[in-house]
Amino acid sequence: MWSHTARTVIGIIGNGISFTLFLSPVPTFLEIYRKKSVLQFSPIPYLTALANCMLWLFYGLPVVHPDSILVSTINGAGVLVVTVYLTVFFFYSPEEIRRMMMKILAGELVFMAMVVTLVLTAARTHDVRSLVVGILTIILCVCMYASPLSVMKLVIKTKSVKYMPFWLSFICFLNSTCWASHLKEEERSANG
Repeated sequence: MWSHTARTVIGIIGNGISFTLFLSPVPTFLEIYRKKSVLQFSPIPYLTALANCMLWLFYGLPVVHPDSILVSTINGAGVLVVTVYLTVFFFYSPEEIRRMMMKILAGELVFMAMVVTLVLTAARTHDVRSLVVGILTIILCVCMYASPLSVMKLVIKTKSVKYMPFWLSFICFLNSTCWASHLKEEERSANG
């Protein structure tokens, strides 16, 4: 009983931190809007975040991993928030960045369609579905958390962290810590 309650409490805290993580780029997008330009910001972290949220949303659905409504709800919100960011980014980007974004987005949608189709048709049990989608989500999650490092060359070249905001990095750290605790509590609960 206590373990289920602890898992739920940690999950709710994790959702709050995750939502804060999703909102942490707001200052960046306000600057993009004010300047009517994406400046030297990269769309890669937001494209990676969208793919990550879509996959975690699928993972949290009852057909894949029962009793994971907190995972689905926060990642559904993440899909909506990141879609707004990508729309703003797309609107203020030069043509070559728009084309690149569309190619990556198309690839993500094809990837998701393939994963959903294969998992729902080939994997017969929740355990197998959770394992397959879970492995994919972990790989994509690592990519998402590493994607802000795509600006490291610019940070070193300009000797400025302007394009790698502190709050985004800090909230990513908090979010990771909370969800790692949640998963540890889930494991403890499953093992009795």
